[in-house]
Parts: sequence; C-alpha cells; structure tokens
Amino acid sequence: MTWQVIGHDWAVSMLRGHLSNGELRHAYLFTGPKAIGRRTLALRFAQAINCQHRISPADPCGKCRACVHTLAGQHPDLSIVQAEIEGGNLKVEQVRELQHTLSLAPYESQYRVALLLRFHEANINAQNALLKTLEEAPPKVVLFITADSAESLLPTIVSRCEVLRLRPMPIAALQSELQRRGEEDNLAHLYAHLAGGRLGYALQLIEDENLRNQRTHSLDTLVELMENNRLARFATAEILAKDKEVLRRMLMYWLSLWRDVLLLSAGVVDGLVNLDYQNISIQLATQLPLDTIKSRVIDFETALERLEHNVNPRMVVEVLMLDLPHLLSSGK
Repeated sequence: MTWQVIGHDWAVSMLRGHLSNGELRHAYLFTGPKAIGRRTLALRFAQAINCQHRISPADPCGKCRACVHTLAGQHPDLSIVQAEIEGGNLKVEQVRELQHTLSLAPYESQYRVALLLRFHEANINAQNALLKTLEEAPPKVVLFITADSAESLLPTIVSRCEVLRLRPMPIAALQSELQRRGEEDNLAHLYAHLAGGRLGYALQLIEDENLRNQRTHSLDTLVELMENNRLARFATAEILAKDKEVLRRMLMYWLSLWRDVLLLSAGVVDGLVNLDYQNISIQLATQLPLDTIKSRVIDFETALERLEHNVNPRMVVEVLMLDLPHLLSSGK
C-alpha cells in the first residue's frame, strides 16, 4: 500500500523521511483550505506510525487491525477532538479531557495519537490549554493539528509544531484525476474548478447531491435578490437570518461568485470557479466598475467575519442588501 494521498507528494515524502530516519516530531500542524486533505494526510501518517505490519519503515500495510481502525477513527490509541459542528467552538473542556487521555500509556500501539481537527475553531482558553501539552509532551504521544492557516492559531502553538502548509492541486491535474476515476469530461472540468484544486471537495461534490443542490440554490437566490427591489430583498434577508449556519454557507457561495466577477473585471479567466454561472459573472463584470466590484467582495468577506464574531445575523445580511447591485438582465 502507498499512502494514497493525491496532490501532496512533497508532504508525504517529508513525513516518510521523519519515520525512516527516526526523527518523529511530537507535534505536526497541517494547514490549508477546507477539504484539501489535511485530515486524510494526518490519518495516513497515524497509520504509518502504528502499523503492525509495515511494508517498509515508513509505509503502512493498510490491512492490519491498527491500520483499519485508525482510518475509521476507531483505534483505542487514537483520540479525535473537534468542535461539535463545523463553524462551532472547540472548548477548553475538550482539550483537558484529551490531556487526561494522553497521560495514559498507549493501550496497544507504540504511540498515542491525538488528532485535533479544525483547531482554528478552538477558543483562546482551549488553545492556551493545549500549550501545556505541547511544551511538556508525554512520551509516546504524537499530536496532529489541522487548521485553515497557521495565522489563525496562537504563535506559541505554531512554533512548537512541524508545520506543513498544504496547497491545492493545479486545476488541470485535478480534472485529470477525476477523469481517471471515471467522471465524465465536462463534469470533471466543472468540479475541478468548483473545488479550486481540492480533491476532497471535488469528491464531495460528485458524491453528495445535496451539496450540489445547496450551491445551486444559494447562487440562484443571489441572482433573484439582485433582480428584486429592496423591499423584497429585506423580506428574504429576514428568512435567511433564521439559520446562522445556512446563512454562513450561503455567503461563502455568494463570495465565490463575486470573486469570479472581480477576476473577469480584471481580465482574468483562468481562475474562475463557478463556470456554470459564468454568464451572470460576465454581466456583472460588464455592468459595474472595478472599484464597485472590489467593494462588494469586501462586503461579503466582512459579513462572514461578522458572523464568526457573533454579530446579529439579520443585521449582517440586511447590510449586504443595501449595496447589492441590481442585475439588469439574468440567465445562466
């Protein structure tokens, strides 16, 4: 078995080297955008560390009990800690419970492995609590932390970890990988762009019809809002504000389309994401001056930040409605 990690060969090579040379660190930080493969890489590394029948000093067999249970997240020496919901809050109590577990000797493997997922969602108390473990790591313990970016964590945490900054695959390479897996050429092309080079997200789009429908509904709602008058917009805003998580997800899709508009306005076409809404993006890029488009992108980025800081959702979306331009004509 190889590590079966696509698009991060350099990271796999580095981690294999640490195992082969007996240079295992006590903590690793995997950063990069959502669905880029942070969790997958960490679990493959955990397999390699505790595999019972390695096929080489740094390659797991993938078949032994330790490998199978690690990949399933069910190994007795593997602890997985994360916020209860995505976009939620990882709490200090969860870190303290983990610290108690890590103080115990491994149950059946060489190492206890702790996987702290989306640690950028940890509150400041939880991050500070983890520092003690990082500073005084118990023997036979390896910590894996995943986060959107190193900058979202305390510098003292980052400085105590081996940091691997994962990057998206080239769009063409991801498209080829999806085609190799049997996806039709036109859909592979679309999903590679929608995923922005993230294999994990591309596979989610292929496998999850609800995810595809969420995106389509979100973008169709944006188009409808831009066609409506202000009264109708505020009526829709009231509905959207009732579910903060749905609103956050919708704003992410809206921001992705406005970034496409910005690219088109600047004369760039290679980095477009929403190819199936390109007609809408072209209309907006043609209709609006560049400075206005930049302001709208900033508006959506600010709205997402405000939601993360628990600003009233209705106020967040109503502010967006005030400056949302009127779309002169529509049609995807």
